[in-house]
Amino acid sequence: MRGRREERKRMRAPAKSVIAGQTMAVVALLVGIKLATGWATRSVSVLSEAIESGIDLLAAAVTYFSVVAAASQKERDHPYGHGKAEHLAAVTQALLIALAGAYVVAQALPRLRGSDVPVRLDLAVAVMAVSAGVSYVLARRLQRVARERESPALAADSQHLIVDAATSAAVVVGLLVVAVTGQGWIDGLVGLAVAGAIFRTGWRLISDAIGDLMDRGLPEAEIARLQEILNADPRVVGYHRVRARRAGSQRHIDLHLLLDPDLSLRAAHDLAEEIEDRIRAAFPGVVVMTHVEPATEEELAVDAGEPGIWKGHRAR
Repeated sequence: MRGRREERKRMRAPAKSVIAGQTMAVVALLVGIKLATGWATRSVSVLSEAIESGIDLLAAAVTYFSVVAAASQKERDHPYGHGKAEHLAAVTQALLIALAGAYVVAQALPRLRGSDVPVRLDLAVAVMAVSAGVSYVLARRLQRVARERESPALAADSQHLIVDAATSAAVVVGLLVVAVTGQGWIDGLVGLAVAGAIFRTGWRLISDAIGDLMDRGLPEAEIARLQEILNADPRVVGYHRVRARRAGSQRHIDLHLLLDPDLSLRAAHDLAEEIEDRIRAAFPGVVVMTHVEPATEEELAVDAGEPGIWKGHRAR
């Protein structure tokens, strides 16, 4: 039941390539407006935010092409598909975020030592406030689709936009303080705060993406669900060598099933198919492979160094 509900949600969610393309168009519009406003007002914080949004635009483009590549058909030299293209996109986006942060720092430091005050602060505040609202609404939509479609690239893109909304809001506050105090160095200080938020997001994204590229296992909750499925059937005498990972939105699970040695080949195969079907129902889109073995004492003896879940007894 739970698996069917999740599958229905996935079917109703917009296609990843569609939402990625829409995001790219909206971000491109925001970048143009912010750049024009930054030049018109001579505000370092607004210009820095425009550059940060420009990196978001590049990241959105990377996301678009990565989800298209990940959804492409398997090929002779890529029999497992192209799911990891989304993780590579997340790494690329993290590097672009770091580049944006370095640029913001370079622009903000000179303003700390100067006395220039931005002009047309009313225009700058209005534009940045609208930008913050648009980025937040778009980020929330991306987060929802990323969860339903299980897309690391869309999740990374939503993080960019959350940062963009937060930094735009910070710029609004900073500009209001500048307007009240007449102290131009505050504009530079806000720029440095923006850079700090940018670096933090980049570090989190690259850590998660590299973990998945290195075939990190599925989350504990999903492993527990898999173990529950395997333990629910009394005909499964044991199991071991369970390996489970993600590549983009696709999961890969393989394991050895230990069954009654007296079962016929046909009966053992049919039981393995039943178990695989239950796993597929719980994890939509999963690629599952089972290897059937007789449940002898030798096979039920699990090495002490065996990682992950298993059912049997520890080898002496």
